[in-house]
Amino acid sequence: MLLKKRTESEEIVALRYLNTRMELAAKDKFHLSNLEKGYRGEIEFDRLTENLSEERYIIDDLLLQVNNSYFQVDKVIISGGLIHLLDVKYHEGDYFLESDKLYYMKSSREFKNPVIQLKRSETLFRQLLQNLKLNYLVQAAVVFNNPEFTLYQAPMDQPIILPTQINRFLKELNETPSKLDENHKILAQKLLSLHHVKNPFTTLPPYDYDQLEKGMYCRDCGSFNTSIKIRHLVCGKCGSSEPVEQAIVQQIEEFKLLFPDRKITTQSIYEWCNIEINKRRITRVLKKFYTAKGTTSDTYYE
Repeated sequence: MLLKKRTESEEIVALRYLNTRMELAAKDKFHLSNLEKGYRGEIEFDRLTENLSEERYIIDDLLLQVNNSYFQVDKVIISGGLIHLLDVKYHEGDYFLESDKLYYMKSSREFKNPVIQLKRSETLFRQLLQNLKLNYLVQAAVVFNNPEFTLYQAPMDQPIILPTQINRFLKELNETPSKLDENHKILAQKLLSLHHVKNPFTTLPPYDYDQLEKGMYCRDCGSFNTSIKIRHLVCGKCGSSEPVEQAIVQQIEEFKLLFPDRKITTQSIYEWCNIEINKRRITRVLKKFYTAKGTTSDTYYE
C-alpha cells in the first residue's frame, strides 16, 4: 500500500523555471541535470515496487529530523518483520570505490559516497524509532538502478544493490511473508506526520525579479513567442496550445514559488504574464482557484 507518492521537489521545479527565464551558470545547469536524472531514476524504481505482494506500507521521499539533524530517505518499505530504507541512485557510467570514496572512472572526479550518507540516515532513523519507543528491525541499502552503471572494487560487505541484483532483491522481498498489524499502521502514520515539506538543503542560485524574463512561455518548447487566441495560449514556434485558464494558473504557481514574499494580485500576475490579456480574465482565474484576502481596494490572493 503506497501511503505517500513521490513528487518533484520544489528545488527541481524552481530551477526549471529559472532556467527558462534567465541564463543559469554552468554549475547550476549541471546541478539541475543531476536532479532531473536522479528523479527519473527514483520514478523508475517506484514502478518496480508498485506490485509488491503481501501486506506492506510504502512511503516515498521522506524528510525527517532527529536531534536537529535532517535526513532523507528515498523509499521506506514497512513489512511485517522488517523496515527497508532504500536510497536510489541513477548514476551512469563506470565508477569505482577506493578508501570509502566514490570516483567516476573517465574523469577521476570524486562523488559523495552514498553508502556513507545511507549509514548516517540509518543511524538517525534508529534513533527516531528509539525516541518513539518502537522496536523494529531496520535494513538499509543503496540501490543503483541505471542499467548503464558499473561499480568496480565494490566491497561485498557493503549495503549496495547493483542493477543486476535488483530483480533478485525484489523477488526475495516478494517471497517473504508479511502481515501488518495496528502497530505498523501507527508507525507509518507517525512517519508521515513527521515528514518535513520544506527541504533545508534546497540550493537555488541568486536571482531577483527584474533579471527574470517576463511572459507566458510554451510548456512544450520553452519559447516566449506565444499569444492568446480566444481561449488558448498558442506557441508561435512549435504550434502547441493549452487552455489559457490553465496557463494563467501555471504562471501564478510559478510566481508563488519564486517569490513567496510578494503578494499575488491581479496587477502582479498581469505584469508577470507580460502578454496581451484582459486583466478581468486574470481576476476571474484568481477568484476561481485562490482565496481573496484584504480589502476591496487592496485585494490579494492566497
